[in-house]
Amino acid sequence: MAIEWICVDDYEAMSRAGAERIAAAIERQLGERGSMCLGLATGNTMLRLYECLAELLNGRRPDLSQLHTFNLDEYVGEEGQPVAFDHPLSYRAYMEKNLFSRLDPRLGFNLDNAHFPDPAAPAAFDRLIGALGGLDLQLLGIGFNGHIAFNEPISAEKISAAEFAALPTRVIDLTELTIESNAELTAGGDRSRVPERAVTMGMEPILAAGEILLLACFPEQQTPLARILRGRPTPELPASYLLAHPRSTILYTGDRISLEETS
Repeated sequence: MAIEWICVDDYEAMSRAGAERIAAAIERQLGERGSMCLGLATGNTMLRLYECLAELLNGRRPDLSQLHTFNLDEYVGEEGQPVAFDHPLSYRAYMEKNLFSRLDPRLGFNLDNAHFPDPAAPAAFDRLIGALGGLDLQLLGIGFNGHIAFNEPISAEKISAAEFAALPTRVIDLTELTIESNAELTAGGDRSRVPERAVTMGMEPILAAGEILLLACFPEQQTPLARILRGRPTPELPASYLLAHPRSTILYTGDRISLEETS
């Protein structure tokens, strides 16, 4: 099945549409199976979406006691450990501030069920996802270089398409473009605040998700999105692997991104 491309007016419309899809999936999975594994992303793209998602869940009142969340990544400090909760770029702190703390405690969401990859034991993250039945839905952003999570582009001369798709959760060195982009977007332009390594969910658990939803709202994302439209799965454009996924959606803002001109 081809990617479903959805163009909406602006950031607010993208955030609300994305939140509605996720809330509906949570209600459906919890109702049908009694539990759910939800993959989560961070970054500026998701800020309003998490506000909307909390509002929807607080209004609809599903029992979230059996909701497990799995974050895509976390920065790694100099000692090889996840950056501390009080680090300005901590993704654990980001999730607590922007989503978890907004959920009505009466919904029963358990913070012990909020999982983050551990750079000391990345394989344990994949084993836990597998033990819980895999990800039902994975939320993604897209890097300006086409990365998803922190799975950075790799030359097709260095790794085959199949090998790239099978990459597990692991610690990686961030590319210069990713460090510079994240410094500009999340660190006030201060490159020194952005760690040079991260632990990232691998391509394998991402692509095994039952459903993938990718959101894009920056003009710089137009180029990698256009390459997906014209291309095929390649390690040189990690997000292109959504082309091979049976149920993937790309939701993007028409006021900032124009794909009609590039198709």
